[in-house]
Amino acid sequence: MAISMHDLSATVYSRMLANLSGMLDKAAAFAEEKKFDSQVLVSARLAPDMLPLVKQIQIACDFAKGGSARLAGVELPKREDNETTLDQLKARIAWTRDFIGSIPRDKFNGAEDRSIVHEMRTLTIKLPGLAYLNQFSMPNFYFHVTTTYGILRHNGVPLGKLDFVGAM
Repeated sequence: MAISMHDLSATVYSRMLANLSGMLDKAAAFAEEKKFDSQVLVSARLAPDMLPLVKQIQIACDFAKGGSARLAGVELPKREDNETTLDQLKARIAWTRDFIGSIPRDKFNGAEDRSIVHEMRTLTIKLPGLAYLNQFSMPNFYFHVTTTYGILRHNGVPLGKLDFVGAM
């Protein structure tokens, strides 16, 4: 059986985004239980020079959305970075999952060899699809999901490995 680019990308992004949403549920419950404003978590950082939780989630969603769109050769939808609450971040995650799920599976056919161009402020990445996924998009996506987990865990949210990887 051949491995599909859809399974290597969209399926993984969507699953991890669902896990990320579950982490935010636990964060909201923790804030309510401990009687503090969950906004503290939204703006929390692991270090002064790192981006806050809100940006970590926005960027993770952007890599999932952008990686899927570029690999499938479909238009990349724009989304404002205006979330300020855990509920708004959950809505962004749901929107991202809905977008990824709307891309027809067959659009990923041949994506491993498709030339992918990812423009950033100071750099342009040009790679074949499989290299783009494995060397750029997925590592960046996981970095921001992992950093979100680290921020929440550092702030006392009772998360464990299964919250990150999800139930099998």
